[in-house]
Amino acid sequence: MTIQPPLDFQPLPNGQVSFHRTELAPILTLYGRMVAAGEWRDYGISSLRDLAVFSVFRRTAEHPIYRIEKRPKLRLRQGQYAVVGMDGHILKRGNDLSQVLRVLERKLIRSVN
Repeated sequence: MTIQPPLDFQPLPNGQVSFHRTELAPILTLYGRMVAAGEWRDYGISSLRDLAVFSVFRRTAEHPIYRIEKRPKLRLRQGQYAVVGMDGHILKRGNDLSQVLRVLERKLIRSVN
């Protein structure tokens, strides 16, 4: 039995995985809110052979504080989207990108003194 990929998964002609425009929209919305809050300063996007990575930096010349990864091969197992912290621990994983990004939205909520 062969497994057919979902219709929205279209690898690039050279075999690289990338984010689709509908996936980048919520990521960039969250990024804009975090920049406005003064938490994040820069980002980088990498399209590799088996994963796509959106890296978030506090300053330009640092290691990323968060990585939002897309691994289409894991879509039938743990979920194709993951948020990975600076230390390499997976903070959240799933197939729904908006649910996975909620772990980062909690960082926006602060108490007012």
